[in-house]
Amino acid sequence: MRRNIRSIIVVFLLATFSFSVLGFQQINLSSFQRGNLDTPLGLELGLDLQGGSHLVYQADIRDENGQIVAPNSDQMQSLKMTIERRVNSSGLGEPIIQLLGDNRLLVQLPGVKDPDRAKSIIGETAQLMFLHRKINFQEEISDFNVSDIVQFSLAALKLPEEGETLSKNEQVEGEFNPLKLNTVQKDQVLYIPEGDQQAIAEFVQENKSLIPVLAIEINEPSSQVFESIVNQLRFSMLPLQGTNKFYPDALQIELTGDLTENMILTYNPLIPSGGSLIPVTTNVNFYQLEDGSNIYFINIRESYDNYQNAYEKLNSMDSIVFTKRIGKRDEPIGLTGDDLDRAYAGQKSGVGTPIINIEFNQEGTKKFAELTTEIAGTTDELAIILDGNQLISPVVRQPILGGAAYIDGYDFTIQRVRDISLLLESGRLPVPIKLITERAIDATLGIDSLSKSASAGLLGILLVLLFMIMYYRIPGFIAALALILYSVMLLSIFKLLPVTLTLSGVAAGILSIGMAVDANILIFERMKEELKLGRTLLTSINIGFARAWPAIRDGNVSTLITCLILYWFADTLGATIVKGFAVTLAIGVCVSLFSALTVSRTLLRIISYTSLGSKLRFYTPAGKSGLLN
Repeated sequence: MRRNIRSIIVVFLLATFSFSVLGFQQINLSSFQRGNLDTPLGLELGLDLQGGSHLVYQADIRDENGQIVAPNSDQMQSLKMTIERRVNSSGLGEPIIQLLGDNRLLVQLPGVKDPDRAKSIIGETAQLMFLHRKINFQEEISDFNVSDIVQFSLAALKLPEEGETLSKNEQVEGEFNPLKLNTVQKDQVLYIPEGDQQAIAEFVQENKSLIPVLAIEINEPSSQVFESIVNQLRFSMLPLQGTNKFYPDALQIELTGDLTENMILTYNPLIPSGGSLIPVTTNVNFYQLEDGSNIYFINIRESYDNYQNAYEKLNSMDSIVFTKRIGKRDEPIGLTGDDLDRAYAGQKSGVGTPIINIEFNQEGTKKFAELTTEIAGTTDELAIILDGNQLISPVVRQPILGGAAYIDGYDFTIQRVRDISLLLESGRLPVPIKLITERAIDATLGIDSLSKSASAGLLGILLVLLFMIMYYRIPGFIAALALILYSVMLLSIFKLLPVTLTLSGVAAGILSIGMAVDANILIFERMKEELKLGRTLLTSINIGFARAWPAIRDGNVSTLITCLILYWFADTLGATIVKGFAVTLAIGVCVSLFSALTVSRTLLRIISYTSLGSKLRFYTPAGKSGLLN
């Protein structure tokens, strides 16, 4: 009896745990997260039940002449395995990935609400590169020189109307237009008189509140070149695609003279602020006369706060030179995905913040050491580019000679470092691909199918339970309880693993219910034979379970072997539907064994000690009570 009490406690705890798992839509215990708010009981549902993303890719291999070349079977199999590994490791759910014909690949992602993330993880081209990103360095302007400048002088701009600023850029439908320079009208410009010192002093005194500017006249052929340079500077202020990083170019204007120190002005057209682009207020700005003449004005108020200082400085200058400060330039160093040995997500020791660990092979270690030695402690970056898009661009704090390093970032999250590590680890795709079909699968059909499947399953279970109770009486009632507990345990296991349920998986679950009932029938029939021989109820229960066990074992083991064969062939041939059926059925068989041999036997033994244990007619099939006295 004591052993039965221990068993009933175990069964009670398992039942409580299983009901608790299904009772919570989502389970969040530190890094262990299961469940889905949008599905019944939080179970993971397949594409045919809850909808998702449907993507079709085509191999895009081209020869030197740009002609498409057909991939071989090994390349397509390698492509399939690489993408499957990427998607599986990303946490996007259980994918359905199949080869279509000779050069196409189908990717179905059940329940994925972020198809852009899925496409970024899958990738399209086939190149992983590590580049030396040079930051903020000077470069001569080869197609624009001093001879292109007709003259330059100091001038003043009148203050704008109230509520406006001269540094306001032209707008197109509310957005900054980099192809437009700020313009001013002629009546807004005052030129300082030349020669007469008294007149100059009076002008300076009268116009202290005006904005000092450097007026530059450029000859006709070179004015377009000059405007192109300024526009290019403005375009450089757009954020790098896929990031929130800005690498602004700048124009450095140096005026030189014999007697005084050179006058250096720096022009940045825009600065980033709060995720948007705004005119700069701390450096100079360019303006152009509205009449289209080749005269440009550079705001120098921030450098020289009054005309007297600006005039005295500028009056001694006799030449002007323009140079360009490049915000960024990426240069290849021969370090590619082929040189990367390993990449994986981790946490920084002692801090716990997410990091990306990278390890290079022997050749990659040498190249990586040379680069990190060159850029350590500078503002230059290590730009990591996959498929033409930037993954990350860290700076290097110190030379790294051993080929192993980690990357951290203030905006790193566990998901982001997993995604980046996965893309680095996967390296590059064995075959370039392009997306030819993208479709969102509506979940309406899936919900209808799930509803019908659930209704069919519940109806089948109720009919089986009704038959068992009416025919086998008390043992049938015990089997019904065990079957209910079996169903709850099975669903809780599906949720915890997790198992992605498809229509085929639901069918396998229903089939395993039938197998669980079959085990109970074998046991009850053996019990009937023992009762017929005049044995006690408890003895009949023990012998019935013992003698039915070989048949139950052999039947279920043969089913598990079949599941193993189905799984192996499905994994080899890419038939994910068959694979899901095999996994679901195997889990169901294992749980049904526990349900029949532990739950049913424990409950029957407990009842045999009660007053119901003496009423043997309740333990034989209906219509066969004559077998017992």
